Amino acid sequence: MFSIAYHPKYVHPVPENHRFPMQKYVLLKEQLLYRGIVKEKQFFVPKKIDLDSIIKVHDEDYVHRFIHNQLTKKEERRIGFVQDKAIVERELLLVGGTLKGALLAFQNKLSFNIAGGTHHACYAHGEGFCMLNDQGIAAQYLINHRLCKKVLIIDLDVHQGNGTADILGKSKDIYTFSMHCEANYPFEKKKSHKDVALEVGIKDEEYLKILRNSLEEIEREFKPDFIFYQSGVDILHSDKMGKIDCSLKGCKQRDAIIFQWAMERNIPIQCSMGGGYSEDIKIILEAHTNTFSVANEIYMSFR
Repeated sequence: MFSIAYHPKYVHPVPENHRFPMQKYVLLKEQLLYRGIVKEKQFFVPKKIDLDSIIKVHDEDYVHRFIHNQLTKKEERRIGFVQDKAIVERELLLVGGTLKGALLAFQNKLSFNIAGGTHHACYAHGEGFCMLNDQGIAAQYLINHRLCKKVLIIDLDVHQGNGTADILGKSKDIYTFSMHCEANYPFEKKKSHKDVALEVGIKDEEYLKILRNSLEEIEREFKPDFIFYQSGVDILHSDKMGKIDCSLKGCKQRDAIIFQWAMERNIPIQCSMGGGYSEDIKIILEAHTNTFSVANEIYMSFR
């Protein structure tokens, strides 16, 4: 039975003008419980990430100024949030949830953070609503504490994981893979170990074919013993911030490919939700719910 990180402060500190995209975290938990996909006992309340783990990945000066609300107005604009203590606390809890989930995945093979996927947070600055890179920090923690030897970060958000690439793109122990729309934000891409830039308007069949081929290529080059998965659902045709033309069914098949690939190889996997910006929040919730649903089906089939 997989574990899921969730904290009420994932949403409540967010300014009113950003309430809609963040409200999905509360609604997603309610949806998962209502549909019987998960049980209440699977949720855990994360603790804040420790400072030492953060500065193993991020610039110490940036981290200090972020934590003490000392970022400049220019830095705030780049991130997209006006900084306050609540936003800082939210980010520390979010990253703590991803790390704790990763540790739990060693026991249960699979864990989730109902938030997370803050892949635009770079080494010395935040951007794109991301201030600290949750999966980057957790991946480096696992390596530093010798809990595994090779970590693969699979980022399937419509936007390139430029922050993850900036931080870990030259790592020998952590392999960064980003499959994204070439014409989407960020317009200045960083170099991952493997970048797959997709054409605007690509549909399910071609998208899934490229994903399968990419995983085969990665496996020939890199043998992971842990996986982080950024499962953004902004690849949907309905997404107002993405330019890929996938359906809800195709997005669900994408998730199935990742979970099946990990389970067949007995590799623990931690999944963070990433982006999703369709005008209709019901579509966002359905897509994220599908990620949990298909994971449940695959996990149960391997028991």
